[in-house]
Amino acid sequence: MRVFSYNVVLLKIFSRRCGIVDTAVKNMASENLKVVKFGGSSLADAQQFRKVGEIIKSDTRRRYVVPSAPGKRFSGDDKVTDLLYSCYETAKKGENIDPVFARVTERYYAIVKELDVHCDLSAEFEYIRSALIHHAGRDYIASRGEYLSAKILSAYLGFDFIDAGEVIFFNEKGEFDSERTNETLTECLALHEYAVIPGFYGTMPNGTIKTFSRGGSDISGSIVARAAKADIYENWTDVSGFLMADPRIIKDPEIIDTITYRELRELSYMGATVLHEDSIFPVRFAGIPINIRNTNRPEDPGTMIVPTADESVSDRIITGIAGKKGFSVITLEKDMMNSELGFGRRMLQVLENEGISFEHLPSGIDTMSVIVNTNALEGKRDRILSNLCKETEPETISIEDDLALIAVVGRRMISAKGTAARVLNAISKADINIRMIDQGSCELNIIVAVSAGDFEAALTAIYNEFIK
Repeated sequence: MRVFSYNVVLLKIFSRRCGIVDTAVKNMASENLKVVKFGGSSLADAQQFRKVGEIIKSDTRRRYVVPSAPGKRFSGDDKVTDLLYSCYETAKKGENIDPVFARVTERYYAIVKELDVHCDLSAEFEYIRSALIHHAGRDYIASRGEYLSAKILSAYLGFDFIDAGEVIFFNEKGEFDSERTNETLTECLALHEYAVIPGFYGTMPNGTIKTFSRGGSDISGSIVARAAKADIYENWTDVSGFLMADPRIIKDPEIIDTITYRELRELSYMGATVLHEDSIFPVRFAGIPINIRNTNRPEDPGTMIVPTADESVSDRIITGIAGKKGFSVITLEKDMMNSELGFGRRMLQVLENEGISFEHLPSGIDTMSVIVNTNALEGKRDRILSNLCKETEPETISIEDDLALIAVVGRRMISAKGTAARVLNAISKADINIRMIDQGSCELNIIVAVSAGDFEAALTAIYNEFIK
């Protein structure tokens, strides 16, 4: 344990014995503090581990590190987490796991050897292999990728290791227990000046391992940042920030310098994938900014994600564009629908009874449409149509598939006249028919629906209108 941590502990003990709360202790523990999370591409091999080490050691404020499992080293390579899932499925079938498991051990042994770090993982591998053979839980097996990365990184950096299973908790329903976690983790971090905490997992009340969804290390980093009362949460990946549009559609899209939590939420929900959507909430709750950075280009400032931002910070009217395919629209028509009390409630109740949530509700005086995920309708279409007819007695009813939604997001749109007109004109000039348009009451975003076949062209047209 480092001197700083020892002093903090002494101060905390003294404060408790005296029956006081020493604010100086809290300030000492959190002043100029950064929590840093590194994704799988940042830790794919020993060379990447060295880059991570240089980044962390270049700034003493980077005190708590949350690593992912090693990702792909090259195109066609496997992520370690996928290999562990494969081991689990192989063991479940009663087949020999050794060929796949050997690929996992080889990845880590190569990293340890090339880093020339003292970190003996042989006992860990033996335990994990035994757990696989004895049919340990899927979440436990998957979590070992982050666990082993953290073990190596803590040894390489000379930082303390904190097992996420001892400080991150889920309740009996498998839901993240934010308050218990925050209290326990805050107390734990106060005892460690520098530490590595593996991402992606925590424990259930019965002590078994539970993982977040894929990409969950982003959530873990955010949880640690909140508990540490960090000044900033740095999320290091393989891109130099949050892009204004999907680079698979737009060549070399601009990088967003500053984006608010609300804007990020809108873009993430519509398919932008730099940051796990759920990872926003712990730091948003605490008002901690996020900095998206590039491990391979650490000199780039990246994107700042902040609680609020002055409109004058950027001269761009829109912040970003994102979208997804795979939507369907259910449309009902009925004369005098607007005067029929409870019509909308009955329509949505049918969907609720089928466990289907809606995306948007475009409507007119005598029409009401509900946009839903197409996959949610699988095996339920006939029953939904039948129940809608029974509950609402429409004159016509239809389900249309193959729609795509595009979200145009920007905090400056509220004060920029004609933004919606520019979006519509751009799509019209591209000879694309708009199936639906919706603007939220906060005027933060404009949603348009087009045929799935027009998705890429529509997104490109909007981007060129505002950026080129």
